[in-house]
Amino acid sequence: MSTLVLRARQIAVHMRGDYGLLAIIALFALLLPLATPRVYATDEVQYYVYLRSLRFDGDLDFANDYRRFAELNPRSGIEESLLQPNRIRPATGLYGNIAPVGAAIMWTPFFLLADALVHLANLSGARIPADGFSAPYIYAVCYASALYGLLGVLLSYRLARRFASVFATTFASITIWLASPLVFYMYIQMPFAHATGLFLTALFLTIWYETREWGRGRAGEGRERGWRAWVALGLVGGLMTMTREQLGLFLLAPAIEALWRYARLLRRGDRSQSSLYRTFGRLALRHALFVAMLAVALIPQLLVYQILNGTPRPAGEVSGKLNWCSPHFIDTLIDFNPAPDFWCAGASDFTATFPPFSRGALVWSPALGLGLIGLTLLWRRDRLLTVVLTALFLAQTWINGAFGTTWHLTGAFGFRRLIECTPIFVVGLALLNDQIIRRVGRSGVIVPAVLLIGWNAGLVLNATVFNAETNLRRGLTWPEVWRWQMEAPLRAFRLAGDLLFRRCRFFENQSCE
Repeated sequence: MSTLVLRARQIAVHMRGDYGLLAIIALFALLLPLATPRVYATDEVQYYVYLRSLRFDGDLDFANDYRRFAELNPRSGIEESLLQPNRIRPATGLYGNIAPVGAAIMWTPFFLLADALVHLANLSGARIPADGFSAPYIYAVCYASALYGLLGVLLSYRLARRFASVFATTFASITIWLASPLVFYMYIQMPFAHATGLFLTALFLTIWYETREWGRGRAGEGRERGWRAWVALGLVGGLMTMTREQLGLFLLAPAIEALWRYARLLRRGDRSQSSLYRTFGRLALRHALFVAMLAVALIPQLLVYQILNGTPRPAGEVSGKLNWCSPHFIDTLIDFNPAPDFWCAGASDFTATFPPFSRGALVWSPALGLGLIGLTLLWRRDRLLTVVLTALFLAQTWINGAFGTTWHLTGAFGFRRLIECTPIFVVGLALLNDQIIRRVGRSGVIVPAVLLIGWNAGLVLNATVFNAETNLRRGLTWPEVWRWQMEAPLRAFRLAGDLLFRRCRFFENQSCE
């Protein structure tokens, strides 16, 4: 918690005189009235029930929680997925929960604050149900998720500002935020783990980079990272991994740095053998401290696995999805041929029949592609950082493509599994924006940003308000999507009153009363 407070103070200091941070915060506040706080379908219910069950039932038996949410949202799929007999773990007799526990841990302060306020209000005769299902609890978790998303964007901005101007970085941050699925999971499907996961990955990269062990000393060797920074990296890394397991691949950042440090020590010939041993020893001790703190931070997740599954590891619904050769590595970015990639010739699944260019991340969100192009410009500025960020992106792409029959994320808005890579995309786009400004001026940045954000806004409208007609979340259907996108602004104008003040009309199981 002290690390989070320190980060908040540092952000406050940098806000002085930095209009980019102020612009991002102001835009966040302007969009906040459009939020739709609710816990609805299977994924968000699984993230949320840890809090409700522990606080009000004192256990991890989710049967009553799942049933209650199924009653509240009868067409959400909870009954058909979470309450089926095959979801009961034979070893424990408990219903499973494939959502990791990290998001619930991060939401806990807000949930407990809401609980305290409910009880305080009830002492004054308010009669608010203090059961974890009523609006104050749901709102607390949803807006906590949105706040974490904002902090993730601010930290991404902070990292990119080291390499690009304020104007270029501001537009890069806003473009990646509003022209990608991130905005959807901050304001529409709020209690998913992506916004919280973004904050933790951005915080992890910020701590790691700002205490980096290269580029500041003689011969570019840099100073040694202090023990407090290693402790913070271990604890934040554990929280990050518990929020979404695949985010554990961001631990490659200190791993690559460590290999680079050991390799440099071996190459240097101006050290005596005893001096080399001492330096290796100090470095190994710091890395051991990091691993120890990471292991400590992961204990809550291991305990949850043990209680629910009878063994301290994920259930088969998670591990069983993986095909280690990543048969859809390319498809997760550009699905021009949804059949398994050529290096996984033995892999086969029903997604090979999907229409092309319907689910790829760069097809839904072209702004991410611009961020990847711009990342190449980082090579001249910081080669090790370029290697690390590229490796992190490729690792996330690999694990997403390895999720066999679920790589396509049908039913989701866009390719949400790359949201936590936002800092990488922001750095790349900020560098590209600076290049464009030098060549054609600021209009060369503003116009594409407006178009990309407008494209994503149209997709949001078509996937939510007009979803019954277009069924967009099954995938982009060409060329119909062009017509839907062109019609979206006119339809939104006609429904402006409902969109602004009666959005509940567009959601199932939500009354406007």
